[in-house]
Amino acid sequence: MPRVPIIMPQLGESIAEANIVAFLVKPGDTVVADQNLIEVETNKATMTVTSPCGGKIEQFMAQLNESYAVGAVLGQIEATEEEAARAGLDSAPPKSSDTDRVGSADANGNRTRVQPTVRGLPVPANAAGASYLSPRLKARMTELGLSAADLSGVAGSGAAGRVTIEDFEKFISHLEEQRMSDASSMRVSVADAMRRSWTRPIANVGMPVCLDPLFAYRKVARPKPGPALCALRALAVALAENSKPAGRLVGSKIVHPTSIDIGFAVEAEDGVLVPVIRKADKKLLKELIAPYNELVELARERKLPAGATGGSIATVTNFGTFGLEWATPIPLPEQTLVLGLGAARHEPHWDSVKGEFVPIMEANLTLSFDHRVLDGGAAGRLLQRISELMKQPENL
Repeated sequence: MPRVPIIMPQLGESIAEANIVAFLVKPGDTVVADQNLIEVETNKATMTVTSPCGGKIEQFMAQLNESYAVGAVLGQIEATEEEAARAGLDSAPPKSSDTDRVGSADANGNRTRVQPTVRGLPVPANAAGASYLSPRLKARMTELGLSAADLSGVAGSGAAGRVTIEDFEKFISHLEEQRMSDASSMRVSVADAMRRSWTRPIANVGMPVCLDPLFAYRKVARPKPGPALCALRALAVALAENSKPAGRLVGSKIVHPTSIDIGFAVEAEDGVLVPVIRKADKKLLKELIAPYNELVELARERKLPAGATGGSIATVTNFGTFGLEWATPIPLPEQTLVLGLGAARHEPHWDSVKGEFVPIMEANLTLSFDHRVLDGGAAGRLLQRISELMKQPENL
């Protein structure tokens, strides 16, 4: 009978693994679809892993009090062909020794090779690569914890260029010949977030901003705010004036934010963390300096408290710290906007009063946004307002 894997699901944004707390059923028990099977604990909450289909619990591979990454196989369910099909498996999954020769048996019992066919909904004529995945291939990928993005470099030999199970197994065999290292849980989490973000049409606009007023303000301010915090506060004020650009499109509705909570990117070991300043529009720039600096240090040490992450409506990233003048960062899946700040540099600026070029310190501001929610004009006006506010740091 078909065996359906029990997979560690994605339990929340930026959660890459969970600890096994308790088994709610035991091998041999009969379960139904969506029944709670395993209790797991993340750094945010205790949750449950449910059954992908009905059947009998064959075995649990997971161990109590051990941590497993998202996508890990925790156990197996022996299911009927009908239930296996419901979970996205073909009715007759191959034996492990037959993974490179999937097919059916003829009258003499000889296994025949499967010819590429289209089952169910037709494959679009322009389909190519991993744009269409059969249920059998999806199940095999789930078993290995892979997504469609991992097959972007695989040339399909099936109908309309789709990737067949044979293409997939050859790809896996080739990978095993290469040097590989394990991705950290943070890297896996970042990759998953970016994969989901990229399902939307992301557009970018940018413009230069003069930083001379900010640097002059820093000379007299105690304590001194950094350019990234100034950009964060300016974004918060601009969105407080008009929160529509930070809305999320869900179906045919724009969901407006209830609080101006702004995140900021902090590079940590093998990844990026995004601590959040809550109600950033309600506090003055000078009041944000201490909590901002504290969150930066906690993020670098990977000791952020649970309430300091998630739920933000936009992110600020200072890619100028790496010497970059221009970049196009990607908004987080639950956000519409990400504001970027490039490296400052001296640029000639025409002074109409003096009638000559004078040097100024200038940096590029970029705004990446979900084009379904914002058009270029609205994004440009928001960026213009942020630039105006940054030129008046004493009023922030």
